[in-house]
Amino acid sequence: MPIRPENRWLYPIDWRQVSDAIRFDRAGARCETCKRPHRRHVAHLGDGRWWDAEAGHWRSGRGRAIRLRGGFVLARVRTTYVVLACAHLDHDPGNNTPANLMALCQRCHMLHDAAEHRWQRWWNLFRRRAIRDLYEDPLVTRARLLTRRGG
Repeated sequence: MPIRPENRWLYPIDWRQVSDAIRFDRAGARCETCKRPHRRHVAHLGDGRWWDAEAGHWRSGRGRAIRLRGGFVLARVRTTYVVLACAHLDHDPGNNTPANLMALCQRCHMLHDAAEHRWQRWWNLFRRRAIRDLYEDPLVTRARLLTRRGG
């Protein structure tokens, strides 16, 4: 995932080299959770199961080889382009120890960061409401709340 400009100063100057070492040297250009290959188009069913063309079988969302019981509907198969990112397991960009870093594909990275994203969404909404309460005219606020209630 791209680094936001306001957070750039949190990362070390050699972040590109650190990230490359984790993604390519340690992980072998595959997601460390589900084993999806970097910079490849991958067929998947949308629930984490995906086709590993190199091995010739389906894999679960955790990277284990599986058999599909009862087959699958070909119309449900989609493709995605996999790009690996180097993720901080504790969400602290200042902690760059190898044990705290993991190579993750987009899906695994979003699942790993889901709680952090929920908190960030709440915090942004809280801040917007607080700023609005400070600077919005009370008459405008009253009118807005009355129209929302329908009365």
